[in-house]
Amino acid sequence: MAFFAPEIGIDLGTSNTVVYVRGRGIVISEPTMVVIDSNNKRNVRAVGDEAKFLMGRTSEALSVVRPIKNGAISDFDMTEMLLRYFIRKAIGVSHVVKPKVVVSVPTGLPAVSRKAISEAAEIAGAKTVYLIEKPFAAAIGSGLPVYEPVGSMVVDIGGGTTDAAIVSLGGIVVAQSVPMGGVKMDQAIINYIKREFNMLIGDRTAEDVKIDLATAMPVSESRQVRIRGRDLLSPQAMDIDFTSAQAYEALREPCLAIIAAIKWVLERTPPELAADVMRGGIHLTGGGAQLFAMDQFIATELGMPVLIAKEPEDCTVMGLGYLGENMQLLTAIGQNGLMQGE
Repeated sequence: MAFFAPEIGIDLGTSNTVVYVRGRGIVISEPTMVVIDSNNKRNVRAVGDEAKFLMGRTSEALSVVRPIKNGAISDFDMTEMLLRYFIRKAIGVSHVVKPKVVVSVPTGLPAVSRKAISEAAEIAGAKTVYLIEKPFAAAIGSGLPVYEPVGSMVVDIGGGTTDAAIVSLGGIVVAQSVPMGGVKMDQAIINYIKREFNMLIGDRTAEDVKIDLATAMPVSESRQVRIRGRDLLSPQAMDIDFTSAQAYEALREPCLAIIAAIKWVLERTPPELAADVMRGGIHLTGGGAQLFAMDQFIATELGMPVLIAKEPEDCTVMGLGYLGENMQLLTAIGQNGLMQGE
């Protein structure tokens, strides 16, 4: 039996949760999803990868729950169960002293939502909970000089939110979080196909289309995929050919919303830090940064250099892991961290 549990970093996302354990690195990356009995929500049938496999295949007796929406808890009990499952899977239960947990949250998350996440993590087995804003953790994970007197801009495009922030001297100077990310992009594809073809597709199909075909800018070489769905005008299945041009049109609005958030932050950035950003460019992190031509789209719209971080989907959790392995840094992030349970 171990006396002390290792520190844990949890990137609790709307669509995916990634867990980092001190000394071991990333140990879990699974969907933020739970399958429960419709009549008894305490009876959990599947979590994470198993829950995603069942999505779209469940009967009326089972319900698929996404307990995190737009970075905030929408179902407290399910979030607590989810965190308990991930913590136990990551480090086991044979520890006398509970682990310290560092959790990422969107910028500007209300105090009530922050407290709910802290309490859920405590009930799930954490001794102390530190809440760190996503773009700050992503900046650390992508290797930016966050503790130096230099302005760096990070745009973290996650599953439920996009967080744009200017980071300098160990803190966030200006930030904006908008409820726009991978989930809204999937929904935009679903709505476009429903409107243009009178066909209904599921979330998994929309996500596959986004990964295979979607683009933030028009492409010269047109591509297409065959999609099967349910005809809204008859009780039959139907197939359509969906092109990259149509995928671009479907995602135009979500991409413009991300641009608007970046502009909002840049307009409020102090001149000296803005000059630093113009030199160093905008750094993209998060799974949404991998949307084809997203970096080119932002660079074209803003006339600034844009760089995609190495392994962008893991930047936030790597930043949390770094803070977990250097706990003394957490006490210096008073404006970004919230400590509970000590």
